Amino acid sequence: MPISDEFAGRLLPVLEEIVAAYGTPFHIYDARGITETYRGMVEAFAGEPYRQYFAVKALPNPAVLSLLLAQGSGLDCASPIELELAARLGASTDDVVFTSNNTSPAEYRQALDAGALITFDDRAFFERVETLPETVSFRIAPHGLAAGSTLMGDAAHTKFGVPANELVEVYRDARRRGATRFGIHGMICANELDIDRASRAAVDVIELGALVAAEAGIELDYVNVGGGLGIPYRPEDKPLDFGAYADAIVQAQKRCFGNGTPRILTECGRYVTGPHGVLVTRVINRMRKAREMAGVDASMSALMRPGFYGAYHHFSLPFASDRPEVEIDVVGALCENMDKFAIGRTVPDPTVGDIALIHDTGAHGHAMGFTYNGRLRPAELLLTESGDVVEIRRAEGFDDYLATARWQPRTVVRGCGSHPAQEAKEAK
Repeated sequence: MPISDEFAGRLLPVLEEIVAAYGTPFHIYDARGITETYRGMVEAFAGEPYRQYFAVKALPNPAVLSLLLAQGSGLDCASPIELELAARLGASTDDVVFTSNNTSPAEYRQALDAGALITFDDRAFFERVETLPETVSFRIAPHGLAAGSTLMGDAAHTKFGVPANELVEVYRDARRRGATRFGIHGMICANELDIDRASRAAVDVIELGALVAAEAGIELDYVNVGGGLGIPYRPEDKPLDFGAYADAIVQAQKRCFGNGTPRILTECGRYVTGPHGVLVTRVINRMRKAREMAGVDASMSALMRPGFYGAYHHFSLPFASDRPEVEIDVVGALCENMDKFAIGRTVPDPTVGDIALIHDTGAHGHAMGFTYNGRLRPAELLLTESGDVVEIRRAEGFDDYLATARWQPRTVVRGCGSHPAQEAKEAK
């Protein structure tokens, strides 16, 4: 949906100046909005044992992650590179949860050495590791409300987690192997806006966790209800009531476990940063083909969700509101017909040179970018609390595009025709 009035009130008065000085396209994020959303999450739990871990995959920019760490957030990592990023930002031990799938031994060892809270996604992998972390946690495969989820993978086709009917035995295995501290993890939702469904999914994890703990003879240090909370991408969407969500979780925790442990953890990404970013672009062509089109200078390499998923992102022309409206497609320059930000959208009639905004790009926008067709990823800017605009990632250029290419190929394996004498000659 359109950016908040507060974000717009701080951005729009300086937007033309930013574009004139910096060019387009670029993503810009609102530091104030991000921190206020995080603080609101913490306040909703009103002193209960709770911690939010930001899903790094949503917006892996050091400036944004540092902003959240300074507020008290942890980081949710799912790959070795994300672990390294967290380490370089000074996050360690309980500041990091590692929730991966199809995990390799090397990345498990990296997470173990970092002291992260590790979630085992697979029972077979758990049985292969020789050294267990201080706290053993398993991810629950989709069940209950999520059993028919197409986004998370339904119960019969998911690649995530340990089946619910195997959890008791795998926790008993962990206890037999010497584990004394335990957690449980359930990522049940994906971009969920319905408060009843979101709350029910979290409660499902808590209730199953209590049942498993009782049957396995263990105590849980924490229940991680994951993330998956949605944001209102469409103007008609209603924001999720996080306060009601937190209340449902706290009530379920007290009902199932009493007033002591376990802590509640969340791993929200999109909910924290998604609404607080826009992709700023410019109209460079106004075309009439089979349909009316406006071509912009951003491509789906800067925001792939609309082309890849058919996802909706609000599109606006902030300085053209006095024009008559037309129905158009908004397209990029990638050599793919799916390179479209909007299809059949009604907006003020665009003209060449117009500044345009594509909203809600603060999560899974730049992070999902790519470099196909040489359409490279744009810059990221940050509107700070004080109102300054700073560059937090420059735009990619030709050198970045070929940074890993070898202009002079390096031999990896010698062919069968190689001879020792020739090799000795080449070595000289």
